[in-house]
Amino acid sequence: MPETKPVLIAGAGPVGLVAAAALLREGVPVEVLEAGPGISQEMRASTFHAPTLDMLDDLGAAPEMIRQGLIGPRVQYRTRDHALIAEFDFGLLADVTRHPYRLQCEQFKLTRILHGLLREQPCFAIRFDAPVADAHDHGDGVEAVLEDGTRIAGSWLIGADGARSAVRKAAGIAFEGFTWPERFLVLSTDFDFATLIPGLADVSYYADPEEWFFLLRVPGLWRAMFPVRAEVADDEVMTEAFGRARFARIVAGRDDYPVRHRTLYRVHQRVAETFRRGRLLLAGDAAHINNPLGGMGLNGGIHDAVNLAEKLARVIRGEAEDTLLDLYDRQRRGVTVEHVQRQTIMNKKNLEAATPEDQADFRRRMAEAAGDPARAHAHLLGMSMISSLRRAAEIT
Repeated sequence: MPETKPVLIAGAGPVGLVAAAALLREGVPVEVLEAGPGISQEMRASTFHAPTLDMLDDLGAAPEMIRQGLIGPRVQYRTRDHALIAEFDFGLLADVTRHPYRLQCEQFKLTRILHGLLREQPCFAIRFDAPVADAHDHGDGVEAVLEDGTRIAGSWLIGADGARSAVRKAAGIAFEGFTWPERFLVLSTDFDFATLIPGLADVSYYADPEEWFFLLRVPGLWRAMFPVRAEVADDEVMTEAFGRARFARIVAGRDDYPVRHRTLYRVHQRVAETFRRGRLLLAGDAAHINNPLGGMGLNGGIHDAVNLAEKLARVIRGEAEDTLLDLYDRQRRGVTVEHVQRQTIMNKKNLEAATPEDQADFRRRMAEAAGDPARAHAHLLGMSMISSLRRAAEIT
């Protein structure tokens, strides 16, 4: 390889470690700089779509993820009274993927699996307690500056360091978009909602103009997510009483589900103005963030990492000019704006449709799509992000 210094990756989350694994597969040495003391144990995202699983299978991670996760063969849309609007079977995608389902597997499991696969590889290094505070592009290499002043040299720097990315800020890249006025509350319980709701799918979206919500099953737990109005104070939202009141709206007469985890967070729709500035590159939440309806944030970040690693390896090997990385920006930023941002915003608007006309239109569209195999297949291509990957491949 012409380059002798490793590619630096800020962040040892799923996107950073997928980028590391994909580069190592291409023979490129990497050094990961992680702010925390070890691999994060945060639950956070938990949905993996079919093409993402295909990519992770190529990296050797999917079999263990499937063993530790929960296969979700169906997705449902329901009304507040549990009436079924539409149901889609991911088995329809068997003609285009090796994994025709959603996998529900908390993201910390993926990072632990990847770290286990990578840590003994000779061209892999990772530093913990190494938060990147600044970065410099010297033209023929880069330098990451840690919070304690340590300077680490590399050939390129990938910022996979989250929505508050120090790499993005160091590159002077704007993070354009908006923040939703409401926050999202996630409550996790080991109570099995399927015992109360007949035929409940492992991923179920409930449309309601007053308070939509969704139920999502992971191994051993159900996660329920609710919107919270801007005027409600954080302290009130985090109380047991507030959580019980939200749970009480799922099934009338029941609010006694034990809460194992409680998380409240603000929700943004933002995209970096560019995913590349010189030798500083962005992927995952450092490049784009969106609401979680549809499970597209983490998956899109993994798609970034795989696309970027393939192109960066070619540049490092001298097989392509570095302008190839501008194609990474055009492809991944393009589909983020064109597909992911638009779809996640529409997902939210569909569930919270306020007028009877809009509600009826959403229900009709979903029911008609579910009732026609060809339309259901097309709907699932979009939902599983296969359509966005195909669109990215068309961009030149």
